[in-house]
Amino acid sequence: MNLFTIRLLNQQLLKPQFCHPKELVSWMGAMQAQEYTMVKWAVGMRLKLATIQTVEKALQEGDILRTHVMRPTWHLVAAEDIRWMLKLSAQRIKAANDSYAKGHSLDITEEVYTKSNNLLEKILCGNKSLTKQDIAEHYEHSGLLADQYHMTRFLARAEVEGVVCSGEGEGRKHTYMLLEERVAPVPEITKDEALARLARSYFRSHAPATLQDFLWWSGLSISEARQAVYLIDSELIAEQWKDQTWYIHNSCRTRGKSADNLHLLPSYDEYLIAYKDRTDVLPKEFYPKAFTNNGLFYPVLLHEGRVVGNWSKSVKKVGIDLQHSFFEENACMAEALLDKANDEYKQFLML
Repeated sequence: MNLFTIRLLNQQLLKPQFCHPKELVSWMGAMQAQEYTMVKWAVGMRLKLATIQTVEKALQEGDILRTHVMRPTWHLVAAEDIRWMLKLSAQRIKAANDSYAKGHSLDITEEVYTKSNNLLEKILCGNKSLTKQDIAEHYEHSGLLADQYHMTRFLARAEVEGVVCSGEGEGRKHTYMLLEERVAPVPEITKDEALARLARSYFRSHAPATLQDFLWWSGLSISEARQAVYLIDSELIAEQWKDQTWYIHNSCRTRGKSADNLHLLPSYDEYLIAYKDRTDVLPKEFYPKAFTNNGLFYPVLLHEGRVVGNWSKSVKKVGIDLQHSFFEENACMAEALLDKANDEYKQFLML
């Protein structure tokens, strides 16, 4: 089993199969999206041909949405998937947020959350799209606390309860709209159907992967994760490797060449963050160069499926300047590969 080639192909980093952001995000299931500008590149680099405008248009029109789902962090999801995914994860996210709040003596009562949701429905009604700052002004006038902590908690709760989702873009600022006005209704599905969909999305796009990887990525409980894998058992190929069971979905591409490719992976990219154990693509001694203990991920260089260094950009008068550094001092990289990767990123930004 060539782990690198299979992951590169099915994460759409080699020979991408999709043209539209919604197709790609739906295929991936969800894509972690803390860094708003970086996740646009994460989508664009996985499409056959795309510029930043391609991705921004999909966000503007609501084909893909940026919200808190699965785990208490930002993700991109396809619009038609948001309701069933929220239903699967809402209680866990609320519990995590409430636990954090109580640990810092900052808990908010359910009565206050209800007032917040009612106010959001009132001020956003009519397809309005407002930033957090805009919403905070309304809260201040209505007598609700509107400091940074409370606004973050109010909006996160409203997201997981399906009151709001991401709205139309306002430059680089994130906005909110009412979910019921933003996304057309779709038929409800059962919990087992939702679990099966989530497992199918993960293992077709992230394979080879283990149950522990899926558990980490999905935020499910261990019993739910096992049930999800059981529900699609007939679609999975299981292989024993390194004393673990690895799953590959039967729709996965498993043949191809991964030689001579280099990618500028954005921070929080699915290729690295979506697995519990990352040692197959990144030696443990280099973990601190790729991410911190408290969950801050850096942009990294991916060479033939392995994370080998970092990259960064600086803005110049004539465009952007891209810098690279390698984890190993004697690393040798063909200039042509670096130039090609740089050009692909600049073309995406239309520079």
